Amino acid sequence: MTYRPGGDDWFRRMRMQEAGEPQHAPLPGKPLGGKAYGSIPHLPGSNFGDRRDRGVPAGEDRLYLDRPHPGDRVVVMEKLDGSCVAALKKDGEILPLIRNGYPAAGSVWRQHRMFARWVRAKADTFAACLGDGDRVVGEWLAQAHGTRYDLTGREPFVVFDYFRGDRRLPALEAEDRVQAHGLAFVPVLAAGPEGLPVADALLLLGEHGHYGALDPAEGVVYRRETPDGMVYLAKYVRPEAEPGRYLPGNDDPDRAVWNWPPGGR
Repeated sequence: MTYRPGGDDWFRRMRMQEAGEPQHAPLPGKPLGGKAYGSIPHLPGSNFGDRRDRGVPAGEDRLYLDRPHPGDRVVVMEKLDGSCVAALKKDGEILPLIRNGYPAAGSVWRQHRMFARWVRAKADTFAACLGDGDRVVGEWLAQAHGTRYDLTGREPFVVFDYFRGDRRLPALEAEDRVQAHGLAFVPVLAAGPEGLPVADALLLLGEHGHYGALDPAEGVVYRRETPDGMVYLAKYVRPEAEPGRYLPGNDDPDRAVWNWPPGGR
């Protein structure tokens, strides 16, 4: 199966939802002063999807797939397919954010406002998990983008990164921390000092991944964690993936495909 765009302009619709556009009124300021999360470059052979996507620098793929630097740890995780969001603890307050750094409660998109309400309901959990200035970033799976999920018995928000200020915690430390407070962490497929070829990572992922995907899982994310605390990221999206194919052209809840809650609204 070859790549087929999902509809008239799926990438624009997806980016609009990630960014909180269109803006019918000015949104409040960004609590972080910038984005809550950036973009991850692609490994060779990954489905770019759009010309604005970028690949890893030439030769860098070997550091993930073959031979990392001495002392590095390579962590491979399932790539979930939803909306990238974050929960920030600032001055003792828990703030739900969308990817571009604006408050989720001010988004024109229903799925982001749902996330804001969900975080408020779990404010005590986030307050216990996060130090002041910390944030968790993850995938909000309430609305299907390119992959549908069965979230029965699963959380709709799945953490994949933990920031202490501008520094990422190592993946396994982040996993232990968020799970200790009852939050979900993205499935970790492998972790160790050796690189992992994409073919082997996809075997570990399996057709439907490990978080209830009803469609084929989208792909994998690689993290290369260095001894000096730096973290480098790369992703591989399956060539047959159809990003954004379930997104409607607007925020009509009757046209959207909902993974959560039951009934979707």
